Amino acid sequence: MDGHAYAYRAFYGIRSLNAPDGSPTNAIYGFLKMLARMRASVAPTHLAVIWDGGLAPERTAALPEYKAQRPPMPAGLAQQMDGIVEYLRAAGLASWRRDGVEADDWIAVAARRAAAAGAQVVIASADKDFMQLVNARVGLLNPGDKSERVWTDAEVIAKTGVRPEQIVDWLSLVGDSVDNIPGVPGVGPKTATGLLQQFGSLDALYARLAEVKSDRLRESLTAAREVMARNRDLIYLRDDVGADFLMADTIPGPEDRGRLAELFRSWGFRSLLNELEARREPEQGELL
Repeated sequence: MDGHAYAYRAFYGIRSLNAPDGSPTNAIYGFLKMLARMRASVAPTHLAVIWDGGLAPERTAALPEYKAQRPPMPAGLAQQMDGIVEYLRAAGLASWRRDGVEADDWIAVAARRAAAAGAQVVIASADKDFMQLVNARVGLLNPGDKSERVWTDAEVIAKTGVRPEQIVDWLSLVGDSVDNIPGVPGVGPKTATGLLQQFGSLDALYARLAEVKSDRLRESLTAAREVMARNRDLIYLRDDVGADFLMADTIPGPEDRGRLAELFRSWGFRSLLNELEARREPEQGELL
């Protein structure tokens, strides 16, 4: 689960909600409800919430402008981040962050390793970079998709016109305004799709550049050859982070219900407190 993606969506999805002491709780409440909905939909046996730990030094060295246009986290959201992490800890859920490691890379490592171990993996995020990871064992769940369907390669192809293994090349050509990565001038999604459908890959495209019929497009591609190599390195999700990842660490542990109750009371989440108390009653009956 892409922690920051869910936290931001929760923060902007609920505009005003405060604890009894006046502190904001809109992001916390929205995050908890979205997490619960995701778990009900997917029913995962393992779960890890992964957070951004800053920009990868290798990417900023290659492109100093990388993600430089992004505004700082809103103060109201930053004020609630510790609360979200505290909830995850009390709920027995893995919550990971490491300085200098982007969440996308760590999620990619976890997905690839879990899939290699035979697991069916769902990445919960709206980030289009994750389309490159989709295969028979890895799917995508977009928190903004009300259908709650898990994307497969069919949805990636329907969205972009290219296969998941072509997504890095497709994004390299188009560029990524969210990450501040410029593409080839004059190449939009449709043109990039057409090129990759014709040539298959960037390597094949540049090996057969003379076959590109448009003089202007051929000139733009020629001028952008080095930029394309850089873009591929920027966009490809890395394999060399999260080396200590173990699937066993993502098995949900027991809830600390006492701590959860304290948190819900402090935040004024009466409905969640009532749900927690209702889950406790059968256990008490069994003990009697």
